[in-house]
Amino acid sequence: MAVMGGGLGGLATAALLARGGCAVTLYERSKQLGGRGQTSDVEGFRFNLGAHALYQGGAAMRVLERLEVKPEGGSPGAGSYLLRGGRLQTMPRGLVSIMTTDALGLSGKLELAKLLASLGGVDASTLAHTSMRAWLEQRLSREDARDFLMAFTRVSTYCADMDRLSAEVAVAKLQAMPKVLYLNGGWSTLVSMLESRAREAGARLELSAKVSAVVLTEDGGAIRGVRLGDGTEHAVDAVVATGGPGDVAELVPGDAALARDAARAVPVMAATLDLGLSRLPRPDALFALGSDGPWYASVHSAVAKLAPEGGAMVHVMQYLGGRGPEASEARLEDVMDALQPGWREYVVARRYRPSLRVTNWLPTAETGGLSGRPSVAVPHVRGLYRVGDWVGPEGILADGVFASAEAAAHALLVGQQAAPRRAAGG
Repeated sequence: MAVMGGGLGGLATAALLARGGCAVTLYERSKQLGGRGQTSDVEGFRFNLGAHALYQGGAAMRVLERLEVKPEGGSPGAGSYLLRGGRLQTMPRGLVSIMTTDALGLSGKLELAKLLASLGGVDASTLAHTSMRAWLEQRLSREDARDFLMAFTRVSTYCADMDRLSAEVAVAKLQAMPKVLYLNGGWSTLVSMLESRAREAGARLELSAKVSAVVLTEDGGAIRGVRLGDGTEHAVDAVVATGGPGDVAELVPGDAALARDAARAVPVMAATLDLGLSRLPRPDALFALGSDGPWYASVHSAVAKLAPEGGAMVHVMQYLGGRGPEASEARLEDVMDALQPGWREYVVARRYRPSLRVTNWLPTAETGGLSGRPSVAVPHVRGLYRVGDWVGPEGILADGVFASAEAAAHALLVGQQAAPRRAAGG
């Protein structure tokens, strides 16, 4: 079997397959593993590709536990604020604190408290074809109450387009309100642990090895092998392709169904400003969430080992899309001015990215939420599977990656039991 791509999804799939007794080779086109999970060291600060957080209680943690991978880090909580009109406001952390916050008026507080108290009784699956904005407008008449829930929707989904986002996804996240984990050392530590598990199980990992195409049988109905960038071919009868929908479509030129999937995919993007500071001007202000705009700022090093002693690793972000403004580094600096006045004096390292891809497929109301995403198995090509944050009916972001990896490995292992398969490269 061949796994294409050495990001989190590819490594998890390879490890699961190898543990199940399959002969598997992973091909990664670059010189290093990790994909969007890579972390770089800049002056002792651990820079992820934007603000990464691992949601506890979801598919990612379930699969990691299966693989005996135990990520270490911490969960944010103290020093949290809402940001409205450039001013920090008290962040409510429960039904009682909602009534005391200055972030909402009295009518908004009462409406919001009533909705949150009844949220557990909502069947999120019935909202697949309803947009989050439409659902909020049906349930809340006060703008400040809607803004509050939109803010928490953005931070849990990384999506700002409430007109398109399926309420199924957003409401399920609000119901769970999962804790997040910032990882010690950055996400490269997770990549390293998955690499170790894959190698220990017997998977072969080939770096600087680009797969240019999958080779099909004469009738085009099944996998026969993979062709590498140097022209060599390796016989396999199953391929797991990671990456985005466009990457998968390129592997089978002329396949109309894969091309349609790529064309209808709506990526979720963000602008990010990552800062390594020698110290925090205001140590008690660690997190800010925009309630009147798509802003986020968090001092990840407050709970995870990501900075030198006394330093601070801060991620500032603008969720892009929807009715929000265009990306602007100056706007992200304004968010920092509100959270950490005087921060510019302490900058050791910084990195701005105006358009960072967060996920490959926005689960929209138009396409039916999670169930509208492509399946793990490619129905018309036997032996071709896909893994990623855009595949299958479970989870978004990293949870979607790991859920699809688990599903692909399960399907292949069941098939392996039914009919022995050839080793990758055999």
